[in-house]
Amino acid sequence: MLQVKHVSFGYSETKILKAIDFKVKAGENLAVIGESGSGKSTLLKLIYGEYDLNKGQIFWNDEEILGPKYNLVIGYDFMKYVSQEFDLMPFTSVEDNIGKYLSRFYPEEKEKRTAELIKVVELEAFAKTKVKLLSGGQKQRVAIARALAKEPEILLLDEPFSHIDNFKKQSLRRSVFKHLKENNIACIVATHDKNDVLGFADEMIVLHHSKIIAKNTPQHLYNNPELPLIASFFSEFNVIEPFGIVYAHQLKIVEQSDLKADVKASYFNGNSWLIEVDFNSESIFIENENEIQKNSTIYFKTEN
Repeated sequence: MLQVKHVSFGYSETKILKAIDFKVKAGENLAVIGESGSGKSTLLKLIYGEYDLNKGQIFWNDEEILGPKYNLVIGYDFMKYVSQEFDLMPFTSVEDNIGKYLSRFYPEEKEKRTAELIKVVELEAFAKTKVKLLSGGQKQRVAIARALAKEPEILLLDEPFSHIDNFKKQSLRRSVFKHLKENNIACIVATHDKNDVLGFADEMIVLHHSKIIAKNTPQHLYNNPELPLIASFFSEFNVIEPFGIVYAHQLKIVEQSDLKADVKASYFNGNSWLIEVDFNSESIFIENENEIQKNSTIYFKTEN
């Protein structure tokens, strides 16, 4: 189990993180979200031991995670960290990059394990390709596979799918997070993408102004967003008095209602349209099956 206890940290006198507390059990997936500069990446680096804490302690089971003041070599064998800088060997193949950390004394096992990890990150067609010839997204997948090669007990992922094409992301997420669950590997994912969280994270924390402002399951936070910052992570939302925070899909256009608005624009959104309307001199957004002509008057109601 990972235990982060009362952790505070700043690169200067200004604290980036203050009084951070949480736990992650073996096999659990924790998502960390927050605006740019909220401390997501810094938190992962502290857990990895890249910096010395100003205050607090971090433990993996009974071992305390310490920074460079105490360790000549940063990091621990039971933990792997995948950042947005991949640190791969560009002039060797994908399979050689992944197999680098596997024992040469058991070549058959090494080959089997390498092939398994290449399949997890869906790079079978590029196994023999030199890394320098890969796209940014493909390199990111190699970095994830290489981190998994030594079967870490905990994996830290910083924006793990940010360079990967949209058409590939969903299947890759399922493959990677399934592998982690099946192998009881704890995982912390720092992300700005809701699709890295929904369906995969067991718990989610929200960082804002150096502190954890929310901690619960993604389902709970999605259904009960107490702050606009939380709602904005999941979907288009509105703040409408007296209803509070209301997602666009929770508003329905009807024939008659006490809520009246004028259409400003319609945006195609795949299986629906996002209708921007002027309501009480403010723009709000309503999800609708069809496009609606600009300057039309509509009525709507809440369904939450």
